[in-house]
Amino acid sequence: MSTPRGEVRPVTEEQVRDDLMRLDMYRNQLSQMLQQHQMISASKTDHLRGRETLDGLDRPAPEMELLLPVGGDTFVRGSPRDSERVLLGIGSGIVVEMERAKASEVLAERLVRLDQAGQDLETQMRALEERITVLSSRLEALSQGAERPGADAPDSDVGRD
Repeated sequence: MSTPRGEVRPVTEEQVRDDLMRLDMYRNQLSQMLQQHQMISASKTDHLRGRETLDGLDRPAPEMELLLPVGGDTFVRGSPRDSERVLLGIGSGIVVEMERAKASEVLAERLVRLDQAGQDLETQMRALEERITVLSSRLEALSQGAERPGADAPDSDVGRD
């Protein structure tokens, strides 16, 4: 670390411990973000499947049959009696009945929001990965006895939380 006079100060053990704790924290955050991203992807797939199924009801074959999930990877065979009205979960265990076209629109809107949430999360993950890379490089350089890279760089945000 440089001083205002250009002298290089040795890195203290406490600074290294702080950097290691910060690196561990960043890695945990990244792991949590990856889990969130997987949940968003699964939700997107589920919503897309629901929308495609609703849209497929416009093309009924004679005696059309659906597989209805009842839990535990168990299904019963059924056919839509009233395909113009569907039940749609709106959160907190609440389900409302609405016209199929409106339900399809709601699902399309949800897909847009899920796409945006996934993109936002990916941006945050990339920024966090950059922090991890910078901090890992700095710690590796310290472990090899080198000067701290980027210690004088004003644009480095590593260590500023």
